[in-house]
Amino acid sequence: MCGIAGIISKDPNIVTKARLQLMTDSLHHRGPDGQGYWINNANCAGLGHRRLSIIDLSTAAAQPMHYAGRYTITYNGEIYNYIELKETLLKKGYTFSSTCDTEVILAAYACYGKECLQQFDGMFAFAIWDDTNQTLFCARDRFGEKPFYYVNDHHQFIFASEMKALWAAGIQKQMKPGRLLTYLTLGIISNAADQHETFYDHITTLPAGHYLLLHYNHSNTAHAYTAGVESYWDIDTETMLAPEDNTAIDHFLQLLQTSVNRRLRSDVSIGTSLSGGLDSSAIVALIQQNVKANRQYKHGSFSAIFPGFKNDESRYIQQVANQFNLNGVSVSPNADDLIADMQKLVYHQEEPFQSLSIYAQYKVFELARQHQVTVLLDGQGADETMAGYHKYYHWYWQELLACGDFKMFRKEQADARKNGVNDPWDYRNFIAAFMPSITANILEAQAKNRRQNHDGINYEYFASTQNATISKPPVSHLNEILYFNTRQVGLGELLRYADRNSMAHSCEVRLPFLSHELVEYIFSLPSHFKIRDGFTKWILRKAVGELLPQTIVWRTDKIGFEPPQQQWLQHKQLIDWQQESRRNLIKIGILKPSVLNKPLQPMHAHAAGNFDWRNLCADLCMQA
Repeated sequence: MCGIAGIISKDPNIVTKARLQLMTDSLHHRGPDGQGYWINNANCAGLGHRRLSIIDLSTAAAQPMHYAGRYTITYNGEIYNYIELKETLLKKGYTFSSTCDTEVILAAYACYGKECLQQFDGMFAFAIWDDTNQTLFCARDRFGEKPFYYVNDHHQFIFASEMKALWAAGIQKQMKPGRLLTYLTLGIISNAADQHETFYDHITTLPAGHYLLLHYNHSNTAHAYTAGVESYWDIDTETMLAPEDNTAIDHFLQLLQTSVNRRLRSDVSIGTSLSGGLDSSAIVALIQQNVKANRQYKHGSFSAIFPGFKNDESRYIQQVANQFNLNGVSVSPNADDLIADMQKLVYHQEEPFQSLSIYAQYKVFELARQHQVTVLLDGQGADETMAGYHKYYHWYWQELLACGDFKMFRKEQADARKNGVNDPWDYRNFIAAFMPSITANILEAQAKNRRQNHDGINYEYFASTQNATISKPPVSHLNEILYFNTRQVGLGELLRYADRNSMAHSCEVRLPFLSHELVEYIFSLPSHFKIRDGFTKWILRKAVGELLPQTIVWRTDKIGFEPPQQQWLQHKQLIDWQQESRRNLIKIGILKPSVLNKPLQPMHAHAAGNFDWRNLCADLCMQA
């Protein structure tokens, strides 16, 4: 887990160690254990690296790393199956001088070329310069756990793990009006219509599951290089298996256990984050199946709790900690803590975020690092792939209707109601079941209307952002909305929060539910393996049903990780900050002056109308 940076340019004054050092210095938090720089003999390619030592702590694993006299890599992440892949490569005649996974990537690229990406089970963002072919091969993992940002203009191709490194290298920081407007009015973070886009002009992100290949051309002064981006992986939502329940559950559990076991590979200490919900508790339970084989696991769990808050998870966390004899440690963030940390939180996130739920995660990683634990396993990803949120019920019911299974529709809806699911259902859902494309168009139109009619936005500012897009997918089957939230909007945002929050404290987070083999299998199963008998994540509940307390396995009241945001925003200092943000946004022509006359409306983390929070977050991001 590290910070990476690089520059490709025909101008030797652009490819300099001093500039690379400015970039990597801004990424010190991602890699406090070492740094390195390399510039090729032609002075057209430079790579920089900040190291967080996880696998092979020796200098043999330092980066940028060279291989076979032609390849040089700067790499961030972990290849969890590097041991198995290394054995395969050894049999093919490739040699190694370290025990790290970085060298395995280089050998795999030398062996397979771009097809090496199909061999990796991991989270990664890397760039490999081939000095023989004068090419730069950049790739990002399938789900986008590790970040990769770049600027590509006629002077240079420059990339880094975080945008702050690009700004440190002289790239202008300018937020895109259209993205900002959509965030302020609707709370939408990602642009589903363009997975390359960021909140900032000039800066592009390499989408999850994609690679970029840049060809350098010494002889052409007008076009020193050409770069193309291609997808190398996607999820098949069409091919459906029809296994027996026990067969599916057993195979699911086998894949998840394998994923957990691989993610316990480390030369530094490992712990777990524990929220009180099914997903993180399942990871804790499965670690116990392999814990004797792992000397780095410290039997430690790290949690955020909020005593007295209605959504505090303390008692569920304690149940799991007691069952597995964990050395559970918790932190209780409050408004004063938030005020002290707010600038740092925004600095590390770089782009606006949905709510203060991520602050609880930020404090959990800080807590782990304070206890000398460098790696945490976490349950993120299960809700998006297995329909874990209440919002997924109505899409499943619509699928049953559209398929003509009225008996099952009535049963599932009744079972969900018994489990306390009171989400609204009316004639519009019947229409959506049979006319998904028309419904998607209607939802897009409604969202655009809400954006346009937001009474706090300056009209001139709105008029300048007419090209901002909003995309709603047509959904006829549950898998389609799960795909949308896994591959386009939703999961990617959560992974950005987790990456920045963990790396802010030089801590690595690993996500067993995001093994691509496991996710592919989940998507190959019919919807009733995800929602059944009124329960979400049915297959996961069945798979770990004998490993956890039944009060955890069959919980129906768990919601997304939530702090007492509404209470915090009523703190005097945060009230002052919110008003100051209003004034700042008025000053630059985004908000109307009349907004100052409206009372502040502090809302809970998942409220739809969190306008005052968004104003504050956006303003702080622009200032950071």
